[in-house]
Amino acid sequence: MTARIVTIAQQKGGAGKTTLAAHLAIAWAESGKSVAVVDIDPQASLSTWWEMRDELGIPVPRNGRGKGGVTVHRLGGWRTAGEVERLARDHDVVVIDSPPHAETEAKIAVRAADLVLIPVQPSPMDVWATLPTLKLAAAEKTPALLVLNRVPPRTNLTEAMLSRIAEMSASLAKTRIGNRVALAASMAEGKGVTEHQKRGTAAVEIRALAAEVMKAK
Repeated sequence: MTARIVTIAQQKGGAGKTTLAAHLAIAWAESGKSVAVVDIDPQASLSTWWEMRDELGIPVPRNGRGKGGVTVHRLGGWRTAGEVERLARDHDVVVIDSPPHAETEAKIAVRAADLVLIPVQPSPMDVWATLPTLKLAAAEKTPALLVLNRVPPRTNLTEAMLSRIAEMSASLAKTRIGNRVALAASMAEGKGVTEHQKRGTAAVEIRALAAEVMKAK
């Protein structure tokens, strides 16, 4: 088995990196893929969320045929490469939740991936903060895909930011993730948004991004 290895990275904190990692992992598992999540962020927010699921007795997500599943592994950055290589042999997808403001750990996580997914909110500060992560991905020769995250209903600012992103010659996901209450509310319940509101708009967006990431080159 050769896994799709996706590192979710962003040097700026508060971009929604961990939230995106959690929701994508659940969506992939529900589609029948076995998913390993590697949490190397010292804050360990994703690991804490997963522990809460376990305490609440929430079933491991699978598809209608019983395929899929998620495992979560909390690691120090230096162990990432070896652990990812091991997990890739037994899973369809490996997701690495990397820390912000940590150059060494981010470099290890980017180097281990075959795709870097970079969430960026539609604001000038967030777009500017994306440049170091893009440069890191380029230096490691790892393809990068930007995804507009927490997009507000009004699009004037978003369209302005799209022009700035185009100037960076970066690949941009077709799927946008809106600034939706369901994304945070579901995690507060220990769930992914596709479990929380299966037919909600946020769930539709996450499933679309999950499918797009699997096809990205």
